[in-house]
Amino acid sequence: MLSAQEALQRLQAGNRRFVEGVRSLDSLISQMQRVDLVEGQKPFAVILGCSDSRVPVETIFDEGMGSLFVIRVAGNIVAPSQIGSVEFATERYQVRLVVVLGHTRCGAIQATLEELQRPTENQSRNLRSIVNRIRPSVAGLLETELKRDLENLSRLAGRANVRVSADHLRHGSEVLENLIQNDNLLIVGAEYALETGVVDFFDGLPM
Repeated sequence: MLSAQEALQRLQAGNRRFVEGVRSLDSLISQMQRVDLVEGQKPFAVILGCSDSRVPVETIFDEGMGSLFVIRVAGNIVAPSQIGSVEFATERYQVRLVVVLGHTRCGAIQATLEELQRPTENQSRNLRSIVNRIRPSVAGLLETELKRDLENLSRLAGRANVRVSADHLRHGSEVLENLIQNDNLLIVGAEYALETGVVDFFDGLPM
């Protein structure tokens, strides 16, 4: 079992390889080891990320099969099913690092900002459930001068949503709270830049 710090360092090293266009041998041969994974898995990190097709989690961290427990949902929101998935992975597989991973130019963030500025009469209740999860983290930004700077508004809204989602995991589950207090579980927030490929871990890092 990797510690949270070791897992974080492994993710950071993998992302550096991805940005540099270099792949590790382990990630290249992981498909050849598919049969070895039939009996079980040993992921070293949980990634709660966005469903965006431009953010393939294993690829941007240069990892192969069996190493990451990935939960993907539009807007990297935290709802009961996502919390349950994180609880499952941290308890069953003793994973000690959870990353909430947002990204730049997120469509779910943009859709939420548009909905707050120009409400839709007949929006699907299912889509509305995603917007409503993102709304509290970004609504306050529209009351500032950022409403006149749409690019910065979108950027800061995405980061605010990551922070709120990570905080929800830290304080919205007795299971995770207990693991944080007693078993060194670390929950951090990060953002993937579509423009550069770099993942910036900016929330919840140890001092």
